[in-house]
Amino acid sequence: MNDPGTPQRLINRQMLEALVCPITNGRLSYDSSRQELISKAAHLAFPIRNGIPIMLVDEAREIE
Repeated sequence: MNDPGTPQRLINRQMLEALVCPITNGRLSYDSSRQELISKAAHLAFPIRNGIPIMLVDEAREIE
């Protein structure tokens, strides 16, 4: 079992399925190694901090 205080807690799969990109309303993919939600359509990666997805465009990093 994961310690709830660790930064790389597993993200709940049901929550992932409910979340969409705030720009495109499209599907997101989960990158467990970087703890990010990826929007391929918007070319953005949204961070997950302490198990909480940060879905703010200002907090996302651009990807190719």
